[in-house]
Amino acid sequence: MASPVTNRGARSGAASSARERVRRRRLVLGLAGGVLLLAIAFVASLALGAHPLSVSQSLGALVHYNPHDTNDLIVVDKRLPRTLIGVGAGLALGLAGAIMQGLTRNPLGDPGILGVNMGASLAVVVGITVFGVGGVAGSLWFAFAGAAAASVLVYSVASLGREGATPVKLALAGAAITAALSSIVTALLLADTQVFDQLRFWQVGALAGRGWDVLWQVLPTLVLGAVIALALGRALNGFALGDDVARALGQRVGASRLVCAVAVVLLCGSATAAAGPIAFVGLAVPHIARRVVGGDYRWVLAYSALIAPVLLLACDIIGRLIAFPGEVQVGVVTAFVGAPIFIGLVRRRKAVSL
Repeated sequence: MASPVTNRGARSGAASSARERVRRRRLVLGLAGGVLLLAIAFVASLALGAHPLSVSQSLGALVHYNPHDTNDLIVVDKRLPRTLIGVGAGLALGLAGAIMQGLTRNPLGDPGILGVNMGASLAVVVGITVFGVGGVAGSLWFAFAGAAAASVLVYSVASLGREGATPVKLALAGAAITAALSSIVTALLLADTQVFDQLRFWQVGALAGRGWDVLWQVLPTLVLGAVIALALGRALNGFALGDDVARALGQRVGASRLVCAVAVVLLCGSATAAAGPIAFVGLAVPHIARRVVGGDYRWVLAYSALIAPVLLLACDIIGRLIAFPGEVQVGVVTAFVGAPIFIGLVRRRKAVSL
């Protein structure tokens, strides 16, 4: 006959298992809801703009494309690649932000704040102004190199001193280096008016004017970076417990950090080469995801990969509508949306605790 203690333990275990099943079901339903929101944002991005179309016209252009129909040309040749690039760039920035926040244990971690996007931007501008690189194919490799160099520089500067690379020092080093790199970019662009005219919309972060050629060139590296990122949930959960605990659990900390860095470089380089340095998406989205799922990075990464494209497409749509018949570039809109979130995080004591 089972003892009362054994019975209580069995009931407790069964209750815990039931709660976990309910939680998992809720999270899966949340992912389904995220897919639905992304689908709605995708269709809205195809339909809305200087030449508004109905949902049936937009979807009809995808199913029955007629190259002689003006509406079909607008949807398939202009808005569809722009929308797909928005989805890809948003996914890349959301995943990169989640990885950086988990890797550095810094809630202010973001490809824009920590200088990664600006490093990629500077490398692209140098490639165009100094080496005469043209097209996304050449710029992509400069973006990778710049993102990697900026990451190493920020981490090296933050590591100086007795405490090492604390979250506060990483944020401060990233902000300082971002400001310095931004000044260099501005100087290079002002020195060459032709290049400035070519890059002025890209520099603020834009999806306008991006065609199929841009999408196909960044797609392989973006997909590779996303696949690597989505497999890093367990490693990031280990980092959240501290390096010593992660090692005790059998995690190869050095190798995991390297893989995380490769994923961030691939994602940020692809997004920056395609759409320019778009700020605050990588900062805000992981925090939204953690409010929904908690601290498990396996779910944080999955939710970030859905929420970020929805946010970026929504900002792009807002930019098209608020200045009709012109438009405000998406990087400006995301800055307005993300700045209050950043201020709120800075004001929270927990966000900057060592």
